[in-house]
Amino acid sequence: MRMWKKCVAAAGIALLACSGHAQNFPSKTVRIVVPFGPGGVADLTARTVAQKLSQSLGQAVVIENKPGAGGIGAGEVVAKAEADGHTLLLISNGTAVSAGIFKSLPFDTLKDFTPISTLASFDIAIVTPSDSRFKTLGELLAFARANPGKLNLGTINIGSTQNLTAELFKSAAGIDVQIVPFNGTPAVITALRGGQIDAAVEILGPVIPQISAKDLRALAVTGAKRSAVLPDVPTAIESGIAGLVATSWNGLAAPTGTPPAVIARLNKDIVDAVNAPDVKAKLHALNVEAQSSTPQQAASLLASETRRWGDIITRAKVPTQ
Repeated sequence: MRMWKKCVAAAGIALLACSGHAQNFPSKTVRIVVPFGPGGVADLTARTVAQKLSQSLGQAVVIENKPGAGGIGAGEVVAKAEADGHTLLLISNGTAVSAGIFKSLPFDTLKDFTPISTLASFDIAIVTPSDSRFKTLGELLAFARANPGKLNLGTINIGSTQNLTAELFKSAAGIDVQIVPFNGTPAVITALRGGQIDAAVEILGPVIPQISAKDLRALAVTGAKRSAVLPDVPTAIESGIAGLVATSWNGLAAPTGTPPAVIARLNKDIVDAVNAPDVKAKLHALNVEAQSSTPQQAASLLASETRRWGDIITRAKVPTQ
């Protein structure tokens, strides 16, 4: 009986401690660790939401850029941070991809983080030079099937979302094409315009200016629905590739062990920030669709994406690092 009373007392103290953390949150600056450099879509999305979030939290919300292979450095920082809600990680489909690309990580993607909410999603497109012989995805597919191994498809580096989407495109369409990796989007665009590659798979936002200037043509987007910024461009599904659905997304997560009341507070304020009209407008200008969620939905997305991209990596025989 005495031992039982001690256990109850200990549990009560723990609950009070958690409650105290929640009541005092936030008590200092909140930092969002972003596994990408400044100026990219993910960074600008995080900054846009952070600015609004700081108003509701009543504390500064700062962005800490920590770029690096697979987001390992950023993930390690947050996984080891105090689980009090003051250090958050920008998670993305890249977080899910890294779990399958790297043989070992200094954290467990699904166990060491508690997703709070998604922030946004953005389309991926299959593009060609504007003077390409391929005016539709159907024409590109017809050539690829008639000429195995002759079509060159560019992406950024191996293991990126764009690169794995190209691998998914290849397998879903049942075509034999050469996937050519480059060290960044500018290099992909240069190769497209210079005729070194026939087509490319790229996140839509960075290539919108070239599409608007009619230097590039979007043949299809790989989302489940058409892009709001290119409503006349069909999806890959509409173009006859039933298994090709891939979009890029990001969200926020805290270290596992963060009190549930803190997660709930953060979720409420993040959802409010993401759905604020001015934030939506700013994200739309970046060709990004604001998209919030519950913590459970965000966790389910991360888990399902980790499994899905892991399967794609295995089927495509992408070398692990």
